[in-house]
Amino acid sequence: AEVDPEAEDWVAVDGAYWRNPEGPGTSYKYRENHPVVHVSHRDAAEYCTWVGKRLPGEREWEAAARGGNIGPKNRTLYVWGDDQTTDAAKEYANLWGDGDFPWDNKAEDGWRATSPVKSFKPNLFGLYDMTGNVWEWQRGGKHKKRIVRGGSYVDSLDGSFNHAATLGVRATLHATTTTGNLGFRCVKSPKRKEEYHWVYENEGSGTAELVLEDGEGNRKQRQTQQKQQPHPIDIYEDDDEFDEEHIYDPTKPRPDETRNRVLAVKPRTLRSDEL
Repeated sequence: AEVDPEAEDWVAVDGAYWRNPEGPGTSYKYRENHPVVHVSHRDAAEYCTWVGKRLPGEREWEAAARGGNIGPKNRTLYVWGDDQTTDAAKEYANLWGDGDFPWDNKAEDGWRATSPVKSFKPNLFGLYDMTGNVWEWQRGGKHKKRIVRGGSYVDSLDGSFNHAATLGVRATLHATTTTGNLGFRCVKSPKRKEEYHWVYENEGSGTAELVLEDGEGNRKQRQTQQKQQPHPIDIYEDDDEFDEEHIYDPTKPRPDETRNRVLAVKPRTLRSDEL
């Protein structure tokens, strides 16, 4: 094993990868519910693509991690609030705890290394392990400085050793880096949301068109359907349906009901600004 002079508490183990997280002779078996580790940025991104998803963008990741507490008045330091005690943290995150790093891990939260997903309480959005357990690869950055967020099980609450596991904790790593405390999660953008509204189309013709429009009003598709002829009505000059001087026959349709009204679809896309 080799020691990195810039990370004296870590050793490089030949043959360690996601199937053998601690090196030859070890296995991920019986840890299938733990986060996968020893995965490079490229492998993480390609796996996400394979399952029809992607890595999260940094801004959307933090918005999700904060669980809606993003305003100036409700912004918190940690997932659970601002309490900087191990007793509060151990309910929500897998961190090192009060012991001296790297020799004394008291496992106050029940774990000395990675923990199964959903071992701790979720945040306000129902998301687990947004702090601690393993760092998570993000989209963006450069090859030599890929972004990771979230902290891991070797980090502290106050930053007295390693990183302070706050909601804003951030680091960069070379894209080829793999470690026992680095993983990822997959995300997916929201689906399109279609808005329906009424439009008036071809008032003087005998047919009505069902029009599909994009967000800028450009027509993309038309479906022609036969419509019923409107009932004849009395036409008043300067007609106003709210004018009290005119009393309409209730057996006849109102002037606005005789216009050819059809339902059109106007799609609106709700997506992350990280796309």
